[in-house]
Amino acid sequence: MIQPALRADDRGERLRLLHVHAHPDDESSKGAATTARYVAEGAEVMVATCTGGERGSILNPNMDRPDVLANIAEIRRQEMDAARRILGIEQVWLGFVDSGLPEGDPLPPLPEGSFGTLDPEEACLPLVEVVRRFRPHVMTTYDERGGYPHPDHIMCNRISVAAYEHAADPDFHPELGAAWQVPKLYYSFGFHLDKTTAIHGAMTSRGLKSPYEERLRDWKPDPEMENRITTRVPCGEYFEVRDRALIAHATQIDPEGFFFQVPLELQQEAWPTEDWELVRTTVATRLPEDDLFAGIAVPVAG
Repeated sequence: MIQPALRADDRGERLRLLHVHAHPDDESSKGAATTARYVAEGAEVMVATCTGGERGSILNPNMDRPDVLANIAEIRRQEMDAARRILGIEQVWLGFVDSGLPEGDPLPPLPEGSFGTLDPEEACLPLVEVVRRFRPHVMTTYDERGGYPHPDHIMCNRISVAAYEHAADPDFHPELGAAWQVPKLYYSFGFHLDKTTAIHGAMTSRGLKSPYEERLRDWKPDPEMENRITTRVPCGEYFEVRDRALIAHATQIDPEGFFFQVPLELQQEAWPTEDWELVRTTVATRLPEDDLFAGIAVPVAG
């Protein structure tokens, strides 16, 4: 059910947010509480999922069974549909084939025809069509490193930036729809150093075992990357929705695993925001922000 809109754009249209993700489950592990907040405020949110996650490993021991592995593509689509309903979003598949995460030294080549091997100028075309049809006010994706160096995440960034630029050009593939200039483009920041340190400190100060101890010990600080965050969206009250959407991806998420070792109340106290970098904007806004729609949204009269 679409919630009554609390805010709109200056033409009175409902706010629209487009997230571009590499695989099913990424929409629930990256920025899902922000999504849930904006859905609750009456915004329309769409997720464009680049691949079907066909080559993803089964990360939940309870689902690591031959029957699941034999039907992994269909099961991951079912999981995505369950998460979509929990988050209250629209979702579209872009139709690319998962590249898998190559391992070894040297790394093996990616499977022929998989998402990570494609030309971004060609691979962006389905996303250009989505942008022109949905006409988002805000678009999000990963940074140029992919958030982490998965070839599909890196390609997700590349096609997102290309689609952001090309969707606004009326001479670029006009058969894909009328040109649309997305006002704002963001990169998502997940477990960056400041956030991880804060949650780790909150755990240890309460005498709890932190799941981040080993990770922090090996973490090489990157102040330039940390300082890129421009926008912190308060959304702690929606962490519970995020977690339910995550658990819907049962092949990827163990309810007893890493993601759920920090009590929800502690997360809400230690770091109640999800964090973003504003990388392109056509509207005036003042940094730092606390709202992806800053400079766009106005209250709905009455």
